[in-house]
Amino acid sequence: MLGIIGGTAILKADLPKLAAKRIATPFGTAEVLAGENLAVLKRHQFNTPPAQVNHRANLAALKLAGVDRLILICSVGGMKKEYAPGTFVIASDFFSAWDIPTFHEHDIYHISPSVDDDLKNGLRELIPDAKDGVYFQSRGPRFETKAEIAHFATTCDVVGMTGASELTLANELKIPAAALCSVDNFANGVGGADAVTYEQLIAAVEKNSRRMTGLIGKIVDKFA
Repeated sequence: MLGIIGGTAILKADLPKLAAKRIATPFGTAEVLAGENLAVLKRHQFNTPPAQVNHRANLAALKLAGVDRLILICSVGGMKKEYAPGTFVIASDFFSAWDIPTFHEHDIYHISPSVDDDLKNGLRELIPDAKDGVYFQSRGPRFETKAEIAHFATTCDVVGMTGASELTLANELKIPAAALCSVDNFANGVGGADAVTYEQLIAAVEKNSRRMTGLIGKIVDKFA
């Protein structure tokens, strides 16, 4: 079963008939829209801000729903001029300087997390103009400073607040996962840009979500 985690764009896509289910997990309850071959989870359900998203409940619920491959839809900021607003980026790797949630707080368990190659290649076939890029996860809820962006742009290309946590937990659950990112703004200081306001970000996400909505339907057709 294909799983998709995303924002409002996933709910606007032309999807098969899905039924809302609240799935209880040891980490909390998450709502999943589930069908025969597809499970969709809205990342910020219950109006949860990025820094407070219960990633463990979300990923555990998808696993319990039967998800065995996962695509993340992420809104990001471009950390370099070539990652301009409107660009689609397929995450080639990911990085986080802050704590990442884990299912293994009380046992010894080590993994070397990665982005699944087969899913990445499938996304490239669907979106040949997408760039590859390293996803950097910041803590949130604030936006990053110019100094932080300049520092982490030496190894990373786009910045968000959720993708690394979701990819790591998917790896722990042995769910192959990949991330498709929509660049909705330049990060603070890139190309002389100041920090984007929340209102500006929401407007940019809404503008770019129209193209993403069409792509989600194609992703379902290809992977579900």
